Amino acid sequence: MRRTVIRYKTTPEMTEKNAELVANVFAALKAVQPEGLRYLSLRLEDDTFIHFVETAAEGASPLQGLPAFAAFQNGIRERCAEPPLAKGATVIGNYRMLGDT
Repeated sequence: MRRTVIRYKTTPEMTEKNAELVANVFAALKAVQPEGLRYLSLRLEDDTFIHFVETAAEGASPLQGLPAFAAFQNGIRERCAEPPLAKGATVIGNYRMLGDT
């Protein structure tokens, strides 16, 4: 199982556009329902976004095959005041947030 946390901050004028693109990814995930993927996205009040991605297998994430995810990634750096920073993550504790881990 691989877990990754991605954090970035959008410019104020691009925050709503970014949130819309993220929502489109979740709509696509709901329609496709790929196996082996858990995904959570948060928007903080200071225009920071945090994404938590958990994939069951090594290799390409099921997100990579979604056109909505490609649209989200397209221009991400231009929407950001602070660029995306991705780091591997280890769950220390989990209470009803991530399901069984």
